[in-house]
Amino acid sequence: MFVSHMKAIVAGLVVVIGFTAGSCKKHHDAVSSAVINDSTVTSARDIYLWYNNIPASFNASSFANPSDIMNAIRAFSSEPGYTTPVDRWSFAMLKTDWDNLSSGVGGDFGMNVFFFNTGDLRVSYVERESPAGKAGIKRSWRIKQINGNTAISSTNTAPVIQAVYESGSGTFLFSRPNSSDTTITLHASSYKEHPILFDSVYNTGSSNTGYFVFNSFLGDTIEIKNEFDRIFNKFSAQNVKDVIVDLRYNGGGYVSVQNLLANYLVPATGNNGIMLTEEFNDKYTSYDATANFTKLGNVNLSRVFFIVSQNTASASELLINSLKPYMDVQLIGPTHTHGKPVGFFPIPIYDWYIFPVSFRTVNKNGEGNYFNGLSLTFQVGDGLDKEWGDAGESCLSSVLHYIGSGSYSRMAVSPAQEAGLADEVLSSNSRLGQPKFKGMVVERRR
Repeated sequence: MFVSHMKAIVAGLVVVIGFTAGSCKKHHDAVSSAVINDSTVTSARDIYLWYNNIPASFNASSFANPSDIMNAIRAFSSEPGYTTPVDRWSFAMLKTDWDNLSSGVGGDFGMNVFFFNTGDLRVSYVERESPAGKAGIKRSWRIKQINGNTAISSTNTAPVIQAVYESGSGTFLFSRPNSSDTTITLHASSYKEHPILFDSVYNTGSSNTGYFVFNSFLGDTIEIKNEFDRIFNKFSAQNVKDVIVDLRYNGGGYVSVQNLLANYLVPATGNNGIMLTEEFNDKYTSYDATANFTKLGNVNLSRVFFIVSQNTASASELLINSLKPYMDVQLIGPTHTHGKPVGFFPIPIYDWYIFPVSFRTVNKNGEGNYFNGLSLTFQVGDGLDKEWGDAGESCLSSVLHYIGSGSYSRMAVSPAQEAGLADEVLSSNSRLGQPKFKGMVVERRR
C-alpha cells in the first residue's frame, strides 16, 4: 500500500512540476537551454525540502544545465544543529543515463577499489558479468601498477578514480593471494549488475548465523526479491538465529526494496508496527506517508548486525534506522555511515531527470536527522585482504566472534588493517566511493 501510495504521489508531482514546460515542445532539440534551466529552478522552488531558503536572486541563466543548478541549490539546505549545508546529494542526470543506472546496467570495468592502507590499493568488489568479472578478478587482489604507473598512494586519489572509473580501457598489474602476479587489460562495456554479491551460513558455537553481502537497493527488483526469498528460506531451513547484513559499499536506492528487506529482518513482534514516515516540505504535507511492517519469512530475530562504512548511505541507513525501535541493532566497520536521512524521486524536465532532495525520513520514534551518519557499535578495519565470506575477514570475523563469545575482538586484525583506520586512508576511501550512486529513491511510475 505504501509503495503504491508513493507512486501516486510521484505521478501527481511529476504532472504538476515536471511537464509544465515539457508540454510546450515535443523534442529537446527544439527547446533552449534557458527554458530547461527555468523549468529546473521552478521545480526546485516548489518541491525542494528547503525551497524557502532559495533566494529570489537565484538565477537560472547563470548555470549551464540542470546538473549545475542541482549542485548550486545544495547551499541552501540548513538544518538546526548543523553549521554548514546538509545537502550533498541533489543532482540531475540525462534520462538515458538514469534508466541505465536505476535498472542496474553498468558501463565501466565493473571493478571497484579502496585502500587497505596508505600504499596498498585493493579490489573491493567486482560485478560478475562485467569485464573485470569475466577476467576473473576478485576482491582482495592488490593493484601494483595502473597503466605502468607504480606510484599509487592514498594521498592522491584523482589518478586512481580517472583510471578505474572514467577510462575506456586500462592495464593493471595485480598481485593475487597465494599466486603469481598477473597483468590484465580491461575495456569498459555495459553489463548487468547483481546486488547480492555473496551469502552463506556459519556455525557460531551453539547456533547458526546467516550472512549476506547486499551492494545496492537499485537494479532488477524482481531479481532482488527472488534473491531475498532464496536467502531467507535458506536461513530458515538452517535454523539461523542471527543475521549479518553487509552493507559496507551499499549507497542506497529504491525505498520499496528497503521496505522488502526490512520486512524480512523485523522480529514478529514488530509486525504491523510503524516502519518509517516520509515528510515533505510544508507545501506538500498532504503527501506525508507512513509505512508499516508486514513480517515476511520465518526467521525471527531479536538482534541484527550490519557491516557498514562511510559508503553505507541513504536506503541502507533507512533500513538500519527503521529497525532500531524493534530490536538490538549493532553496526560494525571502519567508520560511521554516510549520513543521508533524506530522499528524492526523478522529476522529468525534457530529456533530463532532476533529483532535488524532497523528503526526510524518521522511524517509529521520530528519530532521523543523522546527517553526520549513524554511529558504530564497534570499529574495525575493512578486511580488503580477504575475499567475501572469508571467516578471517576483519569485519565478519569480529561479528562472528561476538556472536560466539559475547564480546568483540581485534585479535584477527593485522597491523596493516589497523593502518587502514588512519584518517588519511578513510578520507581517501571516501573519495574513491564518490563515483557510486548514493540515494534514497521513490520509484517513478513506469
